[in-house]
Amino acid sequence: MGAMATSTIAGTLHSRHLHCRTLLLLLPYLPIAFLLVDGGGIPTTLDGPFTPATRAFDRSLRQGSEDVPLSDPRLAPRARPPSPEQIALAASADPTSLWVSWVTGRAQVGSHLTPLDPTAVRSEVWYGERPASADTVAHPHHVARGSAEVYSQLYPYPGLLNYTSGVIHHVRLVGLRPSTRYYYRCGDSSLKGGLSDERSFVTLPAPAPDAYPRRVAVVGDLGLTGNSTSTVDHLARNDPSMILMVGDMTYANQYRTTGGRGVPCFSCSFPDAPIRESYQPRWDGWGRFMEPLASRVTMMVTEGNHEIEPQGHGGAATFASYLARFAVPSEESGSNTKFYYSFNAGGIHFIMLGAYVDYNRTVASLCIGAQYSWLEKDLHKVDRRVTPWVVASWHTPWYNSYSSHYQEFECMRQEMEGLLYQHGVDIVFSGHVHAYERMNRVFNYTLDPCGPVYITIGDGGNIEKIDIDHADDPGKCPSPGDNHPEFGGVCHLNFTSGPAKGKFCWERQPEWSAFRESSFGHGILEVVNSTYALWTWHRNQDAYGEHSVGDQIYIVREPDKCLLQPRGLIPQDCPSAGCPSSTLSSTSGAEQAAKNGRLLWTTTCMILISTVL
Repeated sequence: MGAMATSTIAGTLHSRHLHCRTLLLLLPYLPIAFLLVDGGGIPTTLDGPFTPATRAFDRSLRQGSEDVPLSDPRLAPRARPPSPEQIALAASADPTSLWVSWVTGRAQVGSHLTPLDPTAVRSEVWYGERPASADTVAHPHHVARGSAEVYSQLYPYPGLLNYTSGVIHHVRLVGLRPSTRYYYRCGDSSLKGGLSDERSFVTLPAPAPDAYPRRVAVVGDLGLTGNSTSTVDHLARNDPSMILMVGDMTYANQYRTTGGRGVPCFSCSFPDAPIRESYQPRWDGWGRFMEPLASRVTMMVTEGNHEIEPQGHGGAATFASYLARFAVPSEESGSNTKFYYSFNAGGIHFIMLGAYVDYNRTVASLCIGAQYSWLEKDLHKVDRRVTPWVVASWHTPWYNSYSSHYQEFECMRQEMEGLLYQHGVDIVFSGHVHAYERMNRVFNYTLDPCGPVYITIGDGGNIEKIDIDHADDPGKCPSPGDNHPEFGGVCHLNFTSGPAKGKFCWERQPEWSAFRESSFGHGILEVVNSTYALWTWHRNQDAYGEHSVGDQIYIVREPDKCLLQPRGLIPQDCPSAGCPSSTLSSTSGAEQAAKNGRLLWTTTCMILISTVL
């Protein structure tokens, strides 16, 4: 067990181990296959739970970098009105449809603004399976039309600059063929220069247990710093077929106050303004920065706390930019809001939850909360014979051993964790904490071979720098009065059993924390088949290449062992002080259960085939 954990930390791979990945593709088709072991290789979750490990922090990374200025060519306007810019794609509920979004016209900043008229320009997408230069008679292009809007960020306080956006367009393409390349132009064909140049995308595969997106990139808390650009450059070289963005995208809020240097003091510059300002041109710069990627692969988002962006009197209006700029399949997935939704990508069902809207099982009227009710219905509709994998994502981690945001969203965990566990959610991605951490399978703070693999990936590279303190470091345990969430209640709790019994923080790295490191980077999820998925964390400081990985593991589903859990196993009633939780040692029954039926890995992977079809 220790040797396996050590190989995880080192992240070293010999080329012969890559043959094991090839064999995984063949498993469904081989009549008899035995994999013999002599140690080493890429570990799997069947080898867990792992002894908790922390890679030493490189203090040179703490220096971070300042924000990239809007004058940088990657952020500055490249298209002249009426040409589209900030073009981005988003998946719909299934691969037969897809969203195309873009911006036309110029945003305005100042005191007296006149918003653009969104009805004065068309929202069109011309698309087909052949380039426009090809034979359009045999392969005619289709035209889809959509809607447009303008939003404003308004402050009734001196010194805070008002903003009104360009025209934001959203068009949904329907009747597409899965796993097919399409060519498209967007804009207004009635205007000279009103259409973009031609781009292309490949639709996601149809829901099926043997079809998956090639590579899903996962990144959180990105921002627009030099570190952010390193992350996106590295991510682009990994050639993803989809991007999962787990919140806190631009850090436009407080930008003018902090001067792009991450100073957490808005009252220093604007003492008469009771709310944090938000410098919205950073959103436009971020849209241009992401366009080379987002215009060719779907980018799916969920909101973080930096998207709240309060405005108006007392900050009553929130999330104006997030709600206007992004098209997501909320209506298609039965949701009535962009804050939570779901979609299918091949054999994966993705669920995007909102941490900053009501997540309670019940509300004051004793009715089921809207998001909880939607999630329950969505999970009940999942057919694991068609989409074996269920991957959930939201901004704030439930399991987190860093001092930053420690137990901050414990209330959300107590409300929703049982429902995810009952339906066998496989993987959970979150951000918020600016570091990397992968958990052992866990449920209710207890090592559990049927719990999800929780991964914190809030290390995109934003201005607030990397988080380095752990709650188990001497003197670094937060007070139970710290880490109040920007939405929801406080449910901090002490552990009631196990090594941390009676304490708010563990005195060593918790057993549910398998591996953690304070470095910037991104992750890549490659689902191989209905049972195996390869997760790789890439660090920015590592040279790009197949053998440069910060963390790597095969996440293995065990559907026969981890059936849908009966409701009786799930805590339903939590006292106001928080649900009690327990922690088991790594020598618990969870470890033995994980060994049963284990698929063993080897540096010399041998296949014995008794028959040949």
